[in-house]
Amino acid sequence: MVNVTKICIFAVLAVLLLTSFNYSGERFQAKVSFIPGFPQNEFKANVDSIGLGGSGDFVYRLKGSLFSVGASVGMMVYGNESRKEMFSAEIPEVIVDVTTRNYILMCHLLLRLQSPKGMVRPYLDGLVGFNYLWTETGVYDRDGFDQKLASDVNFSDWTWSCGIGGGLMLSIYEKKRSGKARPFVVFLDIGACYLKGGKAEYLKEGSVIREKQRVIYDVSESSTDLFTIRAGLSFAF
Repeated sequence: MVNVTKICIFAVLAVLLLTSFNYSGERFQAKVSFIPGFPQNEFKANVDSIGLGGSGDFVYRLKGSLFSVGASVGMMVYGNESRKEMFSAEIPEVIVDVTTRNYILMCHLLLRLQSPKGMVRPYLDGLVGFNYLWTETGVYDRDGFDQKLASDVNFSDWTWSCGIGGGLMLSIYEKKRSGKARPFVVFLDIGACYLKGGKAEYLKEGSVIREKQRVIYDVSESSTDLFTIRAGLSFAF
């Protein structure tokens, strides 16, 4: 079977070579994205839900080069449980929401290979950094504004992470800036990234077990591999 990943990488590299003989173009890029995340391998065996969250990237293109350097930060919720409780035994007529959420924070240094010009700009990313996983339980007012009254971190851990990704940017708006050689350009940006995460201990849905007046944490341990799709807007200037 033909390796689809290799074909995609070859196609992106071919487009880069064909469109990038002139390295002039914007020097900075900022990106905001919506990211669904799909646990992989051992992580998938323990967490069968899709994570939802957002991310932000910022890169600087090296002068006279197809390469940019920068950083990528993303966060998603991969588990959520909620119940209703009395505010206290002394105030039983006030009901609050008690919500437990499982989070993962992804922080990476980013190296990007990309065509610096054109309405359509494919790119390849290499990433190295860490994942931070934590579970937090909070008490929230039920007025509809999700106002947090109190919270505590139940468990946390972190581990290394590295990955490879790629995508396509399509120009949807461009404005010449007075006195500036480079315009301000807005792109529709759709990409994907596979992150290989090291082993970590973490909680998942159902891991916080309440028994009378005490709490037991059913801790899982595995690698933290993730496949993420990233859809959003990029701003080049």
